[in-house]
Amino acid sequence: MKSLSSVLPEYDYLYLGDNARAPYGTKDFDTVYRYTWEAVRWLFEAGCPLVILACNTASAKALRSIQQKELVEYDTEKRVLGVIRPTSEVIGSFTETGHVGVMGTPGTIESGSYLLEIAKFFPELNVKQQACPEWVPLVEANKQAKEEADYWVAKYINAIMEQDGKIDTLLLACTHYPLLMDTIRKFLPEGVKTISQGELVAASLKDYLDRHVEIRSKLSRGGEMAFCTTGDTVDFNAHATHFYGKSVEATKISLS
Repeated sequence: MKSLSSVLPEYDYLYLGDNARAPYGTKDFDTVYRYTWEAVRWLFEAGCPLVILACNTASAKALRSIQQKELVEYDTEKRVLGVIRPTSEVIGSFTETGHVGVMGTPGTIESGSYLLEIAKFFPELNVKQQACPEWVPLVEANKQAKEEADYWVAKYINAIMEQDGKIDTLLLACTHYPLLMDTIRKFLPEGVKTISQGELVAASLKDYLDRHVEIRSKLSRGGEMAFCTTGDTVDFNAHATHFYGKSVEATKISLS
């Protein structure tokens, strides 16, 4: 959201965090699919013609089925986009050795979505994956700068580098992970660069809207922003303000 609104400030945004049922990263396919479609449908009914799944697990486990099945039955004029393809189609431009590491939630890694998508654009790349089940809980508990974070970050960084010591580009395939960036860089070998998704997805969306005038014309332009959560608003506001970098005041809504 921070990156999108920075690159495309003229549009109106409605952010929905399903915090009551998060994190999605450890949930099974059917649950993630159901939760994601409920959230997407709520956003549609709130007046959004275009929805971005700002979650790698939802993008991996729900996006394609929603695009190919739900939208056909619900409304063919609506659009839902994810974060995996925009990242996969440019990741090859960051590596010099041709060896890339992907850090993600168990759900994202187990889906194999990044292996499949990166192979479409850069079949020559060597890609290794590492699930990091403790990273999201660390961020959610505001422990990203604590000693506990050092242990878990070092553990997973060492694990992926042991898989392939030639990795020179590490993709943080979860929107929580950039908040661990300082700790991640502390344990990365020299010369290994980290890639987070915000700016990549924002650039991809700008390009998408430039190419799809029929979608762009449906988007309202008032520069307004609203935040909603299914969870506790006090807790959400505290976390969201940290993520977003500005004060956030959310409204609580229900998806079920």
